[in-house]
Amino acid sequence: MYNRIICNDILKSKAITLTTMIFVAAAAMLVSLAAILVVNLSGSLDTLMKHAKTPHFMQMHSGEIDTARLASFAEQNSNVDDYQVVEFLNIDSAQIILGDNSLANRVQDNGFSIQNEKFDYLLDLNGNIINVSDGEIYVPISYMRDNTTKVGDKAVISGKEFTVAGFLRDSTMNSSLSASKRFLVSINDFAEIKDLGSIEYLIEFRLKDFSAIGEFETAYASAGLEANGPTVTYTLFKTMNAISDGMMIAVILLVSALVVAIAFMSIRFTLLAKIEDDYREIGVMKAIGLHLSDIKKIYLAKYAAIAAAGSILGFILSLMFQGILIENIRLFMGESENSSFAIVLGIIGILVVFLAIVAYVYGVLKRFRKISAAEAIRFGTSQENKAGAKRFSLIKNRLFSTNIFLGIKDVFARKRLYATMLLVLVISAFIIIVPQNLYNTISEKSFIQYMGIGNYDLRIQTNITDESDEIVKTIDSDSAVSKYAVMTTKTFKVKTSNGSEENIKVELGDHSAFPIEYSEGRAPAAENEISLSSINADDLGKKVGEIITLVIEGKKKDLTVSGIYSDVTNGGKTAKAVFTDNSASVMWTIVCVELSDKSLVDSKVLGYSDKFDFAKTSDIDEFVSQTLGSTISSVEMASYGAIAVALVITVLVTLLFMKMLIAKDRYSIAVMKALSFTNSDIKTQYVSRSVFVLIVGIILGTFLANTLGEVLAGVLIASFGASTFNFTVNPLSAYLLSPLMMIVAVLIATMLGTSGAGQIKISDNIKE
Repeated sequence: MYNRIICNDILKSKAITLTTMIFVAAAAMLVSLAAILVVNLSGSLDTLMKHAKTPHFMQMHSGEIDTARLASFAEQNSNVDDYQVVEFLNIDSAQIILGDNSLANRVQDNGFSIQNEKFDYLLDLNGNIINVSDGEIYVPISYMRDNTTKVGDKAVISGKEFTVAGFLRDSTMNSSLSASKRFLVSINDFAEIKDLGSIEYLIEFRLKDFSAIGEFETAYASAGLEANGPTVTYTLFKTMNAISDGMMIAVILLVSALVVAIAFMSIRFTLLAKIEDDYREIGVMKAIGLHLSDIKKIYLAKYAAIAAAGSILGFILSLMFQGILIENIRLFMGESENSSFAIVLGIIGILVVFLAIVAYVYGVLKRFRKISAAEAIRFGTSQENKAGAKRFSLIKNRLFSTNIFLGIKDVFARKRLYATMLLVLVISAFIIIVPQNLYNTISEKSFIQYMGIGNYDLRIQTNITDESDEIVKTIDSDSAVSKYAVMTTKTFKVKTSNGSEENIKVELGDHSAFPIEYSEGRAPAAENEISLSSINADDLGKKVGEIITLVIEGKKKDLTVSGIYSDVTNGGKTAKAVFTDNSASVMWTIVCVELSDKSLVDSKVLGYSDKFDFAKTSDIDEFVSQTLGSTISSVEMASYGAIAVALVITVLVTLLFMKMLIAKDRYSIAVMKALSFTNSDIKTQYVSRSVFVLIVGIILGTFLANTLGEVLAGVLIASFGASTFNFTVNPLSAYLLSPLMMIVAVLIATMLGTSGAGQIKISDNIKE
């Protein structure tokens, strides 16, 4: 009997049943997708780093190296499991041609290595350790991703020809956030090209217990070993590899949580609308003595069937879409060993959604107890207290037309009824705006200020100290340059809280020329001041106003921490100061240039690149694009998906809400028709209700997106070193296009949802 009743009821209300199933499917799909993506990302990353045997500690070093001293340190340190020194041959990117494309404009350092013997292996696209033959070259996978080259192309490195034999996964330099990219050649070919560039050393360690990494770093620094370059640990390698896809997954998680909340509200809409439709029948069933539990079973069984169908559909959709979303993960990291577990977790997510919906429906059905059989049979609909309407008098209205006024009055009169729709529209606006704002922020040029880099036009970097004076002299005499600053980075010893010494990289120069964003305090202005990156400040346990002690030429120098800033460069562990030092050797020099005419940027990049072939000249816009390109692309994809989901939700929820209102207001509509209100008048009233609620929803949603949304996005951005964060809002998109799309969606849904009002007959709904 139940099956026949449920089937008949579903056939009778096909549109509402389908809409409800779509909501359940959307919620289930997003929950399942989030679970599958999280497991695949973590699994693929773990697989890559396990097969590649990623170093736990890597010290990049330029200059002379004492391998015997390093070997002695490795033997004496009880925590060292394995150690190696890898040669990384830096070659000017302009001397690298892949197929028809030159790498001259690449901001990353491109270097060449041979396959490692002990760990830090370079893998092929099947996850195997590459064995390269003479004349072959394996290219970083990022150059496959952007179609720079393909297998079989000719590669020319400083005049020597190679054949592109394949692409490699590099667990330490895969990420676009990495400043370097490694190419793989054979031992013989490496020996031939070794004199064509400069050698940088990668000093790498694998530890017996990674939890002792802090103790090991201290020991390495205290031993005074080679440290003329960035220091990176296993944790940072993992973070940099995960950040691009991780941000996309985080956006999906946020959207899925909000869509699940909306799905529950939508089910409540449909259930209440169905109860309104069946109000008289429910009263009859109660009057003839049917148990309340039997009546509830009919509705519960129906919604359990809809939830089951929607959950299964959602799971199938998640399997269809997962391929697109994990394509980038598979390309850069390979297949996850946990892929089967990802499906299981996706199914568990679906089951949780299903059980939660059934429990929620059961809770809503408790309102059956409040239905009076006599009232239901007499009126055929629930009777509401509209006390709130007394404050709004039509006779005093001078602002709106009669129909618009009556529509707005009804919203205030039945605030609790409209609160649910308002909440859905607020969440929809939030879903649309937050991912857009996040995308606009990280794609804006000003975002570099969260990377510890000032806002300028050109960046010229060199590791050759003797040549930096030539760059400064040329820049100073260039009339097209409106402002420039010279920044030199040096390594010093810093005293830690336990009395030991660690290495700290300090950028010296005028930091007021191109200021960055500070989460606390300000840039250093006096010689006794220093500012720290947020990661350094946390590691050293320092706050603004506290003293930090550097050791320079064996003497202690106390500096006051003037500010703390965000930084994602050089492992996020940097510092800035203005004091003068002639003792420590310069690691690198960066000349920051601002041009009076921005249109000259491209020509200046070409001119300076030719003149200073020993340095890397970059357009800062291109620097940001190449460094954050993969992350920007992932967030952009997620933001477009969020807009589509939110608009579909807006249409469906408005449609359901209007149908529920029409069912609930049958008596009121019949009365208005009896009073000579036309169908057009009635539609205008319902449209005014929708638009009024929508306007309030957009205002609240936009406010929350720019406050709570900014906080949530800030937590996400902080995961790769940017502790200070403010949204860069595109006013056209956030305050015009997004509201306009929502308004159009709501108007279309309202017109469709109120079409049934014209079919309500006076004789059927006005009875004694």
